[in-house]
Amino acid sequence: MSAVRDSPPEASSVTDQPVSSPAKPRMSTRNRLLFFATGWLIVLMPFLFWWNTWFGRQLSDKQLAEYLQDDKKPRHIQHALVQIGERVTRHDPSVTHWYPDVVRLASYPIEEVRNTDAWVMGQDVSSKNAASAGFHEALLKMLNDSSLMVRGNAALSLVRFGDASGRPHIVALLQPAKVTAPQAGKITDSSSLGTPIHQGGIIAKLEPGGQTVEVRSPISGRLRQLSVQPGQTVVAGDEIAALDPGTDQVWEALRALYLIGQPEDIPAIRPYERELPEIPDHVRQQAVATEQAIRERAK
Repeated sequence: MSAVRDSPPEASSVTDQPVSSPAKPRMSTRNRLLFFATGWLIVLMPFLFWWNTWFGRQLSDKQLAEYLQDDKKPRHIQHALVQIGERVTRHDPSVTHWYPDVVRLASYPIEEVRNTDAWVMGQDVSSKNAASAGFHEALLKMLNDSSLMVRGNAALSLVRFGDASGRPHIVALLQPAKVTAPQAGKITDSSSLGTPIHQGGIIAKLEPGGQTVEVRSPISGRLRQLSVQPGQTVVAGDEIAALDPGTDQVWEALRALYLIGQPEDIPAIRPYERELPEIPDHVRQQAVATEQAIRERAK
């Protein structure tokens, strides 16, 4: 019986021919342009947002004058004030042109604007223009502001004028800030203990009569105490939380008390002399130096 030889499969003859893959559809020029435009916008939009909200962006004199009057965008007013403060530190003589606006904004209805304004008025304490513009008098009035931070910044600026009349407000910057319920209602949500919170950040939500009221922080700091729980009913004035002040706030207050502090302020300073993880070393050293300076003056 003759051996049957395996014959190559019929399909093998195909392997000798190049296999052509189906052509991939090409993206149209229009779609390519749309793709690149979308990608560019994804990169550009955050930059534009940052550029338009960054207070370090230099303003021309025309822009500065426009921003100071822009009541529709309070951040524009803040931007202009920051630029004025920077020009003061550079000893730019032209900046005095806007001093009347700086004094006018001391009573502006938006807290953030008044807060920035109080800082700006403390940048020029030596020139006759600052005195004639009424910076000192405006800062004294701001000691009665409804905002803890505005009162504190006004007091800090007054120290640069050699005026210690805002000392109690500076001491208050070292102490925990208490937050109370603005009206009666039920707590529907709250932050957690130890949470870092920026000034204006939400601490809790209150529901009076079906509406939601956001209870916000008066300072930047850390939530040290929470006196309510979700579902709890409170009345107006009930304490909701207490916040430890932030590092920058404590640092500025200690530096001011180094110059004008009194022995009765020492109990508020002592907690910052401790070697604790939440107290940076430069703050601890400043607290120690501030107490020593106060004791030296008391002699």
